Amino acid sequence: MEAILNKMKVEVNSNLYQKEPFSSDLGTAIVQEGAKMIRDLGLENFTFKKLGSQIGSTEAAIYRYFENKHKLLLYLTAWYWGWMEHNLVFGTANLIDPAERLRLSIKLLAEGPIFMKNENLDPKTLREIVVNESIKGYLTKDVDQEHEVGIFAQVYKFGERIANIVSEINPSYTYPKTLVYTVLESSLLQSFNSQHLPGMTENSLNASTRFQFFYQLVINTIQNDN
Repeated sequence: MEAILNKMKVEVNSNLYQKEPFSSDLGTAIVQEGAKMIRDLGLENFTFKKLGSQIGSTEAAIYRYFENKHKLLLYLTAWYWGWMEHNLVFGTANLIDPAERLRLSIKLLAEGPIFMKNENLDPKTLREIVVNESIKGYLTKDVDQEHEVGIFAQVYKFGERIANIVSEINPSYTYPKTLVYTVLESSLLQSFNSQHLPGMTENSLNASTRFQFFYQLVINTIQNDN
């Protein structure tokens, strides 16, 4: 299974790029090195000029693949959520009990991917980008237009799968999608806070205790639904 995932490419909405990056060595270098630089520099300090210098290319060549750094960020976050969906599908493939599938789903939300090797893009790097930078990708004036052309399809598909598990456990629960996406966004925020704004979390909050918090939150919510 891990050997399959190691070579897997995530299908990303074509509206995010001008030319499919993995179709060439240059495009591959753009997304691989671009991911590392966005992680290390932050979106504000990252530029295509710096990326071009890093990979021995020109800004003009990079613009043939991505319209701007905003689209590159959205590409990387979409890749991450597609990767998370693969993690969910493969990780729950042999789990019959929906309660076990929900437990693994919340573990993914709270801790990130369980399969950490891919030869195309590093899941650990993508996780760091999503925690620290992804909110900058959709809190923009263009978000409605981007939504309409399907740019957020990967995160929708991932969340929908988990919402379906919630409904399987409690079909009468009214807000499965709202609950799932609340946990999804909150888990990223708490991961960020634990690293950068620790006064907003308990001192003991780490990946494991973050999972415990959100697992209790979800289970209590759907079991105590009136």
